[in-house]
Amino acid sequence: MAQTVIKTDVALVGAGIMSATLGALLRQLQPDWSISLFERLDAAAAESSDPWNNAGTGHSALCELNYTPKTADGDVNIDKALNINEQFQVSRQFWAHAVDNGVLGAPDEFINPIPHVSFTHGAAGAEYLRKRYDRLSAQTLFEGMEYITDPDEFSKRLPLMATGRDFDEPVALNWFTDGTDVDFGALTQGLLNFVSRGGDIYFGHAVTNLNKQSDGSWIVKVRNTRTGEKLQVHAKFVFVGAGGGALHLLQKSGIAEAKGFGGFPVSGEFFRCTNPDLIEQHAAKVYGQAAVGAPPMSVPHLDTRVINHKKGLLFGPYAGWSPKFLKSGSFMDLPNSVKPSNMLPMLSIAPQEFGLLKYLISELAAGPADRVATLSEFVPRALGSDWEMITAGQRVQVIRKTGVGGSLEFGTAVVAAGDGTIAGLLGASPGASTAVPAMLNVLEKCFPAEYKAWTPKLTEMIPSFGQKLSDNRDLFHQVWDWTSTSLQLKRDPAIASTGA
Repeated sequence: MAQTVIKTDVALVGAGIMSATLGALLRQLQPDWSISLFERLDAAAAESSDPWNNAGTGHSALCELNYTPKTADGDVNIDKALNINEQFQVSRQFWAHAVDNGVLGAPDEFINPIPHVSFTHGAAGAEYLRKRYDRLSAQTLFEGMEYITDPDEFSKRLPLMATGRDFDEPVALNWFTDGTDVDFGALTQGLLNFVSRGGDIYFGHAVTNLNKQSDGSWIVKVRNTRTGEKLQVHAKFVFVGAGGGALHLLQKSGIAEAKGFGGFPVSGEFFRCTNPDLIEQHAAKVYGQAAVGAPPMSVPHLDTRVINHKKGLLFGPYAGWSPKFLKSGSFMDLPNSVKPSNMLPMLSIAPQEFGLLKYLISELAAGPADRVATLSEFVPRALGSDWEMITAGQRVQVIRKTGVGGSLEFGTAVVAAGDGTIAGLLGASPGASTAVPAMLNVLEKCFPAEYKAWTPKLTEMIPSFGQKLSDNRDLFHQVWDWTSTSLQLKRDPAIASTGA
């Protein structure tokens, strides 16, 4: 039987938020280019972008304490928080432009206003949040942040967390009213609907290999998972946005830039509330402090979600471990990822990350009662019967070669070939929230000549393009007002003042 041959300008691998974002950008920047997307599963956003596989926080460093670590002298370092918030503002502008121009539909399908809150208890925690507030509230991007220690105000804003709490121990909050909840599954689907208007999307099609040709183009080998039919895709540019599956494919591509990279998989679970009365008592995303040795993605949080216009409540994550690189992956993913070029970096991680390994072992040993006890730090009267355990998406942390060893990175990394013909994304949080700046990075690395010509269109989509909003207060307020209006995030002042 003759093999099906497909010719395309751009081949996207994976139907998650990254490929969807890149496809939507290219459809607007270069509408004459052909785009073909291949997804192994039968639906879009079925792995980490699925709304129940992540917390949907819209990571903007408003509440995540791992982005504002304590310094050796007892101060608080806010550099990472400023950088991540700046990136989220870029994503927010792109989404607002997409809504304004019919790329995306009703904004409340994928984004809703929810306060972002940092929470600590104990005198040391309260002092840390005070210093964090002092540093952040003076910054343009964090204007409006509040520092709250009064038990009555705490109870008014977070009744579920207040009921049954012993306020003899100090509590503290950093409160930011204008945070958001993002359904990255719905956002991905909306962007792919736009891509499909002029592109081709193939579900149930697994990419099995990547071979570079002498002219710089790529032959992408694809298998129809339903029929077994094999396709040969000729692409001028390939983007591997396959989440945990990206490392394997980048290794198969043979590009030098992927050598030395490894992956450390971390799985997780969430408690999902099944009691409607409890869900209605909470309306915020509340983040606490991570346990000693815990990875940043394991910061405990009590999270209001809005999915399909229905309010929900999550708590977690509870860390676990699996050698799979995808939730639907193979137990051979980790061993198959070990290559001569990354063996030493991967082996060097164990002694460096003893605290992480100890944390994972303790989490795996925890029983149901232990998990409810952890929840009770946030919900003092928590009952296991009000919550069900769900499995979250699989995350693969980047191991990067450094010298003869390696280092474990908690973040995202763009890996691109020197000639710009292929790129991929590795890593996890903040991930989806910074998808737009990550994909702009891909465009800049892979299409340097076109990137300059695209600048006017990019500036139209992202008014702060090429600028830092943290350095331009007037522009920030203009952009904030526009995005708040377009994304329907403006809140009733009376409601906002109560934190409801």
